[in-house]
Amino acid sequence: MSATNDNPATIVTRFAPSPTGYLHLGGARTALFNWLYARHHGGTFLLRIEDTDRARSTQPAIDAILGGLKWLGLDWDGDAVFQFARADRHAEVAHQMVASGHAYRCYMTAEEITAQREAAQAAKQPLRIRSPWRDADPATAPAGQPFVVRLKAPRDGATTIEDRVQGSVTVQNAELDDLILLRSDGTPTYMLAVVVDDHDMGVTHVIRGDDHLNNAFRQLPIYKANGWPEPIYAHIPLIHGTDGAKLSKRHGAVGIEAYRDELGILPEAFDNYLLRLGWGHGDDEIISREQATEWFDLAGVGKSPSRFDLKKLENLNGHYIRAADDARLAALIAPIGGYADTELLTRAMPVLKARAANLNELSEGARFLFAHRPLDLDQAASDLLGGTAPQLLAALHAALDAVQQWDQEALEAAVRQVAEAQGVKLGQVAQPLRAALTGRKTSPGIFDVLALLGKEESLGRIADRMAV
Repeated sequence: MSATNDNPATIVTRFAPSPTGYLHLGGARTALFNWLYARHHGGTFLLRIEDTDRARSTQPAIDAILGGLKWLGLDWDGDAVFQFARADRHAEVAHQMVASGHAYRCYMTAEEITAQREAAQAAKQPLRIRSPWRDADPATAPAGQPFVVRLKAPRDGATTIEDRVQGSVTVQNAELDDLILLRSDGTPTYMLAVVVDDHDMGVTHVIRGDDHLNNAFRQLPIYKANGWPEPIYAHIPLIHGTDGAKLSKRHGAVGIEAYRDELGILPEAFDNYLLRLGWGHGDDEIISREQATEWFDLAGVGKSPSRFDLKKLENLNGHYIRAADDARLAALIAPIGGYADTELLTRAMPVLKARAANLNELSEGARFLFAHRPLDLDQAASDLLGGTAPQLLAALHAALDAVQQWDQEALEAAVRQVAEAQGVKLGQVAQPLRAALTGRKTSPGIFDVLALLGKEESLGRIADRMAV
């Protein structure tokens, strides 16, 4: 049975991404859960960049991870720790473990390892290296030969982890292998570096994906060998696509900057959606950051994989767009559409945001405000401007030109008067009017459109489509 400190005085969590790619959906959720757990308990949330894979770690990926966390509002305490910079400390621990008898120098050759691998394959068993150097007299070591440092993993008994999400999980120690701590070039492996860093950073709770659950059993002997307190584990089920398969690019498994920059998702909507991917609080769906911080605990994390659904994310995003500050939205969509007049965008936002599920739709919905005359018409709008539409527009032009106070009440009265005089329904007048004003078949309410465009621009656009 593994021993843990179930009630640490100060809770410390960490997010430890590898900068070999950008921050993805699963990583962002792991970061959020760690952040919320620490903040809920008044603890500390740390960030560690696991950049030991020098060939694949890139600065753009590091920048994207840091930028993504900031976009999501997940601030970390202190400076980010870069794992590669701590390689000497990792090696120091490995050498101490050799000295204390909890690790050993292994001189097995590539041929010997290949032979064990082929034997395991022939027996249809997983490969577990059984090194003859585990219990050999160090004095018999071949001088000048390369070696790796291996953990002397326990062979007898079993290890049980009381995981805060998965429950009680037991592995027979005979299933564990003597994992490599230091490579033959003296560099530390991921397994060693993670444990040393978590210990040195004072991490009390390791909250991560359940694909790391097996790693926990392999890492615990390193804690035991050094006499270090073991962390409390919480392994979160992975995220699947709507079809139940492991999340992949075809399901939307892209860097979160794509949700921000390409899909037009607001950070508060993304946070809320991530939170509900595997965690719940009753029937609540709309959960603010303040509520999440107050309510979050590991007991609410489910054991089954959650399913990512882009349409649900967009529906949630629509809610947050409608609730967002108008000036903020105007500032967000101005660069998307290349719009210079943010004051006009801000005034238009109450009618624009009612229809939008993302910032791209919001930007597209505002396009009519900045279109140059004569407007380009889409096919549906062009169809609405045939037949008697030019004559209706001429009547509308005259009626609207006579309006003294350009407000919605006066505009609606003028348009209704035209409909009554022409003996048609209001919609039969509004449709060609909308097409003339926006170049589209759909738009915000027609009186809102007239009010936002102003008298001069509205009359000019109508005149462009009137009968000669």
